[in-house]
Amino acid sequence: MSVLNTAIYPKNVPPWERFVRIALSAVAASYGLFFLTAPWSWAVAASAVGFALTGLFGFCPACAMMGRRPVKKEAR
Repeated sequence: MSVLNTAIYPKNVPPWERFVRIALSAVAASYGLFFLTAPWSWAVAASAVGFALTGLFGFCPACAMMGRRPVKKEAR
């Protein structure tokens, strides 16, 4: 059994949104680091990394607090 299938948290971000979160956070981090001045550059990059982690793990704590339900597993 895979570690991803036995995670201790339910995934509440669908696959298409996970891809969008990772792509947008890469754009935001590079914009923050290359076009903004400190300390704003570091703040934008750090928040983009946090946003990317929600995409990588498939779980967003803020969405869970707002009542977003877990994503239904696909039948194989």
